[in-house]
Amino acid sequence: MSPEHQLSRRALLGGSAATLGVAALGFAGGAIARPADRGGAVGRETRPFYGAHQTGLVVPPAAHARFLIWDLHPGMRRADLVRMMKVVTDDAARLTQGRAPLADAEPELTTVPAEATVTVGFGQKFVRIGGGSRAVPAWLRPVPAYDMDRLEPEYTGGDFMVLVQSNDSVTVSHAGRVFVRQLEPFGVLKNTQDGFRRAAGSVPDGHTMRNLFGQVDGTNTPRPGTPEYAKAVWGEGRSWEQPDWLAGGTGYALRRVRMDLDAWDTVDRPDREKSIGRTLDTGAPLTGGGEFDAPDFEARNVVGLPVIPDFSHMKRARATNDDEVFARRGYNYDTAGGERADAGLLFEILAWDVARQYVPVQDRLATLDMMNLWTTPVGSSVFALPPGCEAGGYLGETLLG
Repeated sequence: MSPEHQLSRRALLGGSAATLGVAALGFAGGAIARPADRGGAVGRETRPFYGAHQTGLVVPPAAHARFLIWDLHPGMRRADLVRMMKVVTDDAARLTQGRAPLADAEPELTTVPAEATVTVGFGQKFVRIGGGSRAVPAWLRPVPAYDMDRLEPEYTGGDFMVLVQSNDSVTVSHAGRVFVRQLEPFGVLKNTQDGFRRAAGSVPDGHTMRNLFGQVDGTNTPRPGTPEYAKAVWGEGRSWEQPDWLAGGTGYALRRVRMDLDAWDTVDRPDREKSIGRTLDTGAPLTGGGEFDAPDFEARNVVGLPVIPDFSHMKRARATNDDEVFARRGYNYDTAGGERADAGLLFEILAWDVARQYVPVQDRLATLDMMNLWTTPVGSSVFALPPGCEAGGYLGETLLG
């Protein structure tokens, strides 16, 4: 090939943009090919930040979540916590609306909120520093230890939590980094846990999530906006006393449950369904109907055994009285690292009184639940989630203000 027909390195790297542009036009048939514009509707959507309750507790869970938990530095005082919460609130208010926090080094990463929410929780130490011992709810203590637990210190306890949720994983990642940087003067990051559900729009609204065992997970939980949710989560209609600062807030527990996927793979389908008490395809009770139909725990098979076994997760987990009703959410996690991946469920409990509503149920699960063969709690934290705030205020002001 003659020199005049060769595209030299100098031309390629230097002043031949016009030549290359013409070539590109010719290759594209006379027009520059551009990515299709699909509107970015999901990315532009926002949730309001201010209100009586923290927004992340009154809207459906987003596709991605990051749980960040800190231990406070020694010597922290109430005034330090006030400064801390003003920073957190300002950052959260901006991030959820697609605006960059102050001093954000990557403001371009904030422009796709994708229904982002930020939820904060206070551990026992935080509440005691902020409001004194009288401000600490009686239930704000660790969930009792069970024989099946293998709790790892990294994922257990903690003084302060930030939960970032969004339908965009880049938004979650960036927001998490913002809070890690901003909170460095106030505490040591204890752990970061990432969770995921189905992608936004991939399943109908209100669809029950599936965990990594393929099971529908969370069928009978009260839904936000219902009287059952208001009673279970906000304590409406309850006579149980709580510190005044918690009005509009609630109790919260996060349980990290490791799932043995390899062992589960060896279990045949009938035994899988007996262990949970539901069919895997529709999530219906083994006694028939649809996912949301009531199970018949008295039904017997042809040999006289319960159709829904006594050891099934559904039977052990059901509320035996109104006091045991709480709201639950779940996020799958999968580290996919090493020879044996660490995968499972980040299980969230929302309850006006964690000790009264959740612990009795967990007692039964620990005693006789077939799912314990394949699941192991490895982390457990309990927090008080303060109410929301109005513009000009800050999260936690009812405790600290």
